[in-house]
Amino acid sequence: MSQTLEEVLNANAAYAADFDKGDLPMPPGRHFAILTCMDARLDPAKYAGLAEGDAHVIRNAGGRASDDAIRSLVISYKLLGTREWFVIHHTDCGMETFTDEIMRGLLASSLKTASVDASGWHDSGEGPGSTEGNYVDWLTIKDNAQSVVEDVRRIRRHPLVPGEIPIYGYIYDVRTGKLVEVPDATRIGAALP
Repeated sequence: MSQTLEEVLNANAAYAADFDKGDLPMPPGRHFAILTCMDARLDPAKYAGLAEGDAHVIRNAGGRASDDAIRSLVISYKLLGTREWFVIHHTDCGMETFTDEIMRGLLASSLKTASVDASGWHDSGEGPGSTEGNYVDWLTIKDNAQSVVEDVRRIRRHPLVPGEIPIYGYIYDVRTGKLVEVPDATRIGAALP
């Protein structure tokens, strides 16, 4: 058993020993959802004041409005009653450090973990790689605030998203822990009359 697996299972055993949340309802109690990044420095429960059962938290690389993220948001509303959504990106995001072309090149060269230094990304291992990365939109980020605007706009315009849901756009500052509004995103995401 790996050390990580052992640590996770031990932590779960301690958590389950006095678990008292088995009767929480399936719909989130505070009726909202957050789409945010998978970055380990972000703890949506802490930065948004959440407890188990409060809200849906959807995470992916960059907190982007991918088809799958929108699928989750639509389910969150349609079947589980969320009434407000947040799109929250963050400062110092790894998705700002590469482009689709860089990712595709790295994958074509090798499937091993890459490394980065002052001159950019480099493969650390030998091939084989795969060109399947050429068919993926990696949703990289060139401008953080603009990416929040783009994602809120994409969600707002999606034909399965009702106009009455307000969508708020924010950037989480990893240095201060503060949420900073992206006013253009929140304006675009305003509930429609």
